[in-house]
Amino acid sequence: MGMQGLLQTVTRSHDFTQLRVGLRRGMPEQAAIGLVGSQKAGYIAGLYHEIKQNPDLRVGPLLVVTYAAYQAERLYTDLTAFIPSDDLFFFPPQEVYVYEEVTRSLDILRERMLGYKALVENPTPVLVMPIQALAEKLIPPDVFFSASFTVDMDIRVDLEDLVTRLVLMGYERVDLVESPTQFSIRGGIVDIYPLTEEKPYRVELFDDEIDSIRRFDPKTQRSTENVVSFRVVPASEFMIPKAVRKQGLVTLRQQIDLQIRRLRRVANIEGAVELEERLAAQLEKLEEGILFEGIEQHKPYFYSNLVSVLDYPKHGYVIFDEPARINEHLRSLLSDFQDSYKTLLEKGRILPGVVDNYHDWQSIIDAARRHHILYLAALSKRAPGMNPTQTVNVQARPPETFYGKFDFLKESTQAWQQDGFSVLMVVSTEERGHRLVETLKDYDVVSTYVAEVNSQLRPGNVLVSIGNLQAGFELPQMKTVVLTENEIYGRPRHTRRSRTAEEGVRITDYGALREGDYVVHINHGIGRYLGVQTLQVAGVHKDYLVIQYAGADKLYVPTEQVRLLQKYIGSEDGPPKLYKLGGGEWARVKKKVKESVQELAEGLLELYAQRRLVKGYEFSPDTVWQGEFEDAFPYQPTPDQLRAIEEVKKDMESPRPMDRLLCGDVGYGKTEVAIRAAFKAIMDGKQVAVLVPTTILAQQHYRTFLERFEGYPAIIHVLSRFQSSAEQAASLEQLKMGKVDIIIGTHRLLSSDVAFKDLGLVVVDEEQRFGVAQKERLKALRQSVDVLTLTATPIPRTLHMSLVGVRDMSLIETPPENRFPIRTYVVEYNDEVIREAIHRELARQGQIYFVYNRVQTIDRMASHIMEIVPEARLAVAHGQMEESRLEKIMLDFLHGEYDILLCTTIIETGMDISNVNTLIVYDAEHMGLAQLYQLRGRVGRTNRVAYAYFTYRRDKLLSETAEKRLQAIKEFTELGSGFKIAMRDLEIRGAGNLLGPEQHGFIASVGFELYCRLLEESIHELKGETKQEPPEPVIDLDIDAYLPDSYVTDAAQKVELYKRIAAIGSEEEASGVLEEIEDRFGEAPVPTYNLLAIARIRVVARQVGIGSLGRRGDLVIIRMLSGLNVPEAAARELSRAFRGKIRILGSRNSQLRVRSSARDDQEFLGELEHIVTTLQGARA
Repeated sequence: MGMQGLLQTVTRSHDFTQLRVGLRRGMPEQAAIGLVGSQKAGYIAGLYHEIKQNPDLRVGPLLVVTYAAYQAERLYTDLTAFIPSDDLFFFPPQEVYVYEEVTRSLDILRERMLGYKALVENPTPVLVMPIQALAEKLIPPDVFFSASFTVDMDIRVDLEDLVTRLVLMGYERVDLVESPTQFSIRGGIVDIYPLTEEKPYRVELFDDEIDSIRRFDPKTQRSTENVVSFRVVPASEFMIPKAVRKQGLVTLRQQIDLQIRRLRRVANIEGAVELEERLAAQLEKLEEGILFEGIEQHKPYFYSNLVSVLDYPKHGYVIFDEPARINEHLRSLLSDFQDSYKTLLEKGRILPGVVDNYHDWQSIIDAARRHHILYLAALSKRAPGMNPTQTVNVQARPPETFYGKFDFLKESTQAWQQDGFSVLMVVSTEERGHRLVETLKDYDVVSTYVAEVNSQLRPGNVLVSIGNLQAGFELPQMKTVVLTENEIYGRPRHTRRSRTAEEGVRITDYGALREGDYVVHINHGIGRYLGVQTLQVAGVHKDYLVIQYAGADKLYVPTEQVRLLQKYIGSEDGPPKLYKLGGGEWARVKKKVKESVQELAEGLLELYAQRRLVKGYEFSPDTVWQGEFEDAFPYQPTPDQLRAIEEVKKDMESPRPMDRLLCGDVGYGKTEVAIRAAFKAIMDGKQVAVLVPTTILAQQHYRTFLERFEGYPAIIHVLSRFQSSAEQAASLEQLKMGKVDIIIGTHRLLSSDVAFKDLGLVVVDEEQRFGVAQKERLKALRQSVDVLTLTATPIPRTLHMSLVGVRDMSLIETPPENRFPIRTYVVEYNDEVIREAIHRELARQGQIYFVYNRVQTIDRMASHIMEIVPEARLAVAHGQMEESRLEKIMLDFLHGEYDILLCTTIIETGMDISNVNTLIVYDAEHMGLAQLYQLRGRVGRTNRVAYAYFTYRRDKLLSETAEKRLQAIKEFTELGSGFKIAMRDLEIRGAGNLLGPEQHGFIASVGFELYCRLLEESIHELKGETKQEPPEPVIDLDIDAYLPDSYVTDAAQKVELYKRIAAIGSEEEASGVLEEIEDRFGEAPVPTYNLLAIARIRVVARQVGIGSLGRRGDLVIIRMLSGLNVPEAAARELSRAFRGKIRILGSRNSQLRVRSSARDDQEFLGELEHIVTTLQGARA
């Protein structure tokens, strides 16, 4: 909102004044023709401020309607420069038709709900929406708004009513609230995560009264602050109150019977059966009040008075941006819908009433007429029904584009200055702003950088400021020119709206234990976890984790030994082998792995030590050119990217050769790090070799490097099979003479005939995909030049930590801000869904990957796709093709010769095509999660929404594994546990890549966590850094100390808490854990207090060297560790405290016996705590 000075200039113009007068006179419809670039945003913002400041005009919201989602995004971004964020909202369209049975996107729903909420809570909000968002009919506003409710200290809560209400609103009941639209109830604690809130809320009840309301952190589950109230908005746009449901179901049943009879009448028996089966399941859910995917299609049967967003406010302002184009886009949307509707109706997949879910242009105009209307357009092209009382012809024109040619920019700027114009140049970052001022100074143009544009726009002034304007404009009347990066550099800086709910879902603990999971017990090996069981032994209750081993063997692990267990993480290849309890096989396997790890650690340390002795080239610090080059990157680098860049530069500037591994997910910006390193190298006159595993990747990197180095005198060549022998020979000759700065190629670059004049940096992409001979050649190179290796397979953080000090690694773990989440749909395969997915992508000039993993029938599938979308250009690619043919197809697809690439999973690694933003996977249930995760990473590489459709066949009987996998894929769409499995499996591949394939078998045999622990221990041993941990005291007190089922009902949360309690390392930590438990579950019962008191006692007992601590009747027996005694000072103090009830025995006073007079367990534990803290005080 730093453009108020520019806004004043726009609103002072004669053109805008006419509109303002029309507004004040109450003209129902006005039009402004001739607006260009971001000037439209200035007019909308001007009206907003006029309405906001004038009580007579302040009657409601400003609803801004434009023709497409991308235009709405641009307009919204422009408006952020003029309108405060708490009054500006983006109202996106639902990206699926009402009948599509797919999960609606959570972040789209959240943005829409924020818009609805603003209509109620803000006097003059601005909602920006494309026509597609306005076209879908909505339930009446009174039904929608009456569903929302406020939770405050004055209300009484009936838990049963609350559950019913939340479920009706679309909320899901879970055990642990982690993401929006979830709620949980644990005794008198209610957790709710409202869709529109940044953080969830915890309500603590005393009977039906509210005792406290707190915000809490979903990551830690700890309360963060007290609040007095919060608002819960619906988590669905389609709600059916009981009364409405009853009548609606009657209407729906009648329509189903009627349609079945119609289909049978025309002998469409197949369609009639399909409809009957499909709707029987949906009716059942509707009767029970359960929401399901595609429920929105039935809206017309439940509500006869459906409306649009324009009907939600009583009064307000509707601004149509380019009305003629809005009408065209709406016509196109409704036409596509009608085509699909007819086909689906015939096939028995939908009912006739589905057609009543969309508004036409006339009904939209009619609804708009209840408000004041303003039409904005560049040209005077009218839409039907437009009838403006006043039309203002705006004097404006778009400025020319300079494409970074500052000599032309200088000429134009000086001409503007001579004519008395004020010039404003808007860039995206402060750094860019200061650099532009410096560059203009070099061209004799005096400019001033200002953080905010206020009153500095004066004749002859040249200002540089920061903002998000998308396109410039020239106002001859006001003698003002606005230039954005689009005009200055010929390319816009990519910006995007802030991160939303779907992206912010946290990835919870990978090790969360579920019944049936495989676990590794350090002493007994791999077994299957069966759950937590409370056993009563000698009258004392205690929780045990039950593990099933081979045969009928079971192991009951006391909860305090939970640290000896880890979740088994191997790979997707199949279940691990269960060991036999008491057998020697596990010990042998562990010994073998330990030896292998020892050898690996020795090799790594030796290599690391050798490299530290070699002297390499020391690169100079960054130049001004480096800063300018980095600043030209059209995206905002992530913090991880910046850190990796710093680490790489530091290595390059040090005297030893760099050998750094850069790990980052697909599309996380590794190439940019390599490009910046390459620029630094050529600045010092050194040559750079970029080594890639495939010809396709070589071409792709070549294009990327050429684009990035545009305007800089770097000579870049590519060496691959696509160059003729003569071209290759010429490149090699120039390389040898030092006339090539950067050479990009496959393993051909490692041939003996390739000679460099002065090689300084080698960038290796996906080294694990090279053969042994090439790796040996690389090993030799590493001795003398800097090497940066890139890998897209993520490396686990645990492994990274255990390798600190033996391998230089940089991790890029945060996705770029500009990447939209990939809308992932798990759907039953049907031609209509596929046709729509392809049409949607083709309509925005995009391309599609269609993954079909059967080479034998791939051509048949190609014919079928061509029948569905005959207008699309399709190519087939698979690994059994001749390599040169495959490469040609891939390159043609890269250059946009084809719309659809029907292929096997060969695209899983390698192809980065920013124009491909739809992925369709056939028979997804046959693929591993990690594979699907990597496939999904091939789309969504730009600031464009991408779609991934994982399809399965309806009538196919799925195996249990496939069904489980499909369920996991569904969870994976919300970044749930399926995502965690996929990530962990990928990370194990990454571990194999990093440590060598032979280690993969060892990881699988003992599980990943134990492998990492053994590796870390070996490295510490070899470095002489081992430290002796005191043994764990054995505590046996015959006291109920556990988490009762009635207190913590969810077994997974219970195990997590037991892990936390077992890991307590200080008294403060113990108090913190108790505080957290009470925060999450309410006041703790006695056994839980006992459990934490014992945890505190264990911490002190470990510190003072107690070996065991037991109870026999009223006698406390404490034995010190071998070689330790009870300090004299402690003995004296305890003798005073327990007069006549204490004895110190054993050689060197190593045993302590105290007769307790405690009346109950709590008092006894208090005495025990006093004894151990006395021993601790004496030791101190």
